[in-house]
Amino acid sequence: MPNLLSNLPDATDGEVITALLSRPGIRIERIVSLGQVTPIETPYDQEEDEWVLLLAGQADLWLEGSGTHRLDAGEHLFIPAHCRHRVTRTLPDAPTVWLAIYMGPQ
Repeated sequence: MPNLLSNLPDATDGEVITALLSRPGIRIERIVSLGQVTPIETPYDQEEDEWVLLLAGQADLWLEGSGTHRLDAGEHLFIPAHCRHRVTRTLPDAPTVWLAIYMGPQ
């Protein structure tokens, strides 16, 4: 049985995104970060709603209109479509593992 926290890829040189499931209207990905952040000049602004669950590590996520949210393992956050957002911190010395579920247009 696959385990989302075993055999993690090396994210030293950049986030590693693994597609887990893709169907009309829904996409699920595992994202492994290691110190990566979103550049301030290029926040995400996506067509789909996104629900993220932090499986391991810690991260700070900035959402336009509501500020910065700290996520610890087990915590989750809903990001509506077209809500500009960016990752402002992930751990530099241990993997931060996200489960991201995208819902809506693809």
